[in-house]
Amino acid sequence: MNKVPNNKAWWLVLPVFLLVAFSAIVPMMTVVNYSVQDIFDASTRFFVGADWYKQVLQDSRLHDSLLRQFIFSACVLLIEIPLGIAIALCMPTKGRWVSVCLIVLAIPLLIPWNVVGTIWQIFGRADIGLMGWALNALGFDYNYAANTMDAWVTVLVMDVWHWTSLVALLCYSGLRAIPDVYYQAARIDRATPWAVFRYIQLPKMKSVLLIAVLLRFMDSFMIYTEPFVLTGGGPGNATTFLSQTLTQMAVGQFDLGPAAAFSLVYFLIILLVSWLFYTAMTHADQNR
Repeated sequence: MNKVPNNKAWWLVLPVFLLVAFSAIVPMMTVVNYSVQDIFDASTRFFVGADWYKQVLQDSRLHDSLLRQFIFSACVLLIEIPLGIAIALCMPTKGRWVSVCLIVLAIPLLIPWNVVGTIWQIFGRADIGLMGWALNALGFDYNYAANTMDAWVTVLVMDVWHWTSLVALLCYSGLRAIPDVYYQAARIDRATPWAVFRYIQLPKMKSVLLIAVLLRFMDSFMIYTEPFVLTGGGPGNATTFLSQTLTQMAVGQFDLGPAAAFSLVYFLIILLVSWLFYTAMTHADQNR
């Protein structure tokens, strides 16, 4: 006898869904309203259509920040995804050390973003910071406040330290979900460790890797607090990413119209690239 599914429980989720939808739609519509008007005060505003969008798309600051953002996000994914997989593979599968490893990995994720920037700001200083002092003692002329490459590497290493744990924990959960029968069959066939990883572990981790890639791309593409605290976007504009350019436009210059258009373009870029990532990975999985 087939049971009829009972979907009445969804009514309990409906109020939360409506609240979240309302809190998301109202700010979005406000931004859309600002992006098509030139607002001087509460009673003086003029409809400008797509003028702000044209101005933003022709702004060299957007082009430079977008290029820096894509380079940074690509570096983050190329480092953190393989490193997270390697850490997850090295973690123990049973015993008390499992809890110890999980706690140690969770520590960077619990630190607020502004505190992370402050920690690395002090850590990288040559006069009082351990890393800055050690690098200069080894003969490197390290100064993240004055050297563009030093600033880039410091921001990248800071992000890797902060967020690789997330990738490792996701990959570890995917590895622990693999049934033991797969490993037993691999032992019977005398499969090498590389073969086990290539044909058993990696395919079974694809779902969590998709989540890890999407989360890390979206978060790295929206990075603001850590580089703002560490370098302030400098030296020059070397570490000024899209979010900082948007903040300077909206808060520093109070250009609300262009800033609103900029934020919508920013949102669409993230949405488009995330959709491309998701489509490519799911399509590759279906063709296997």
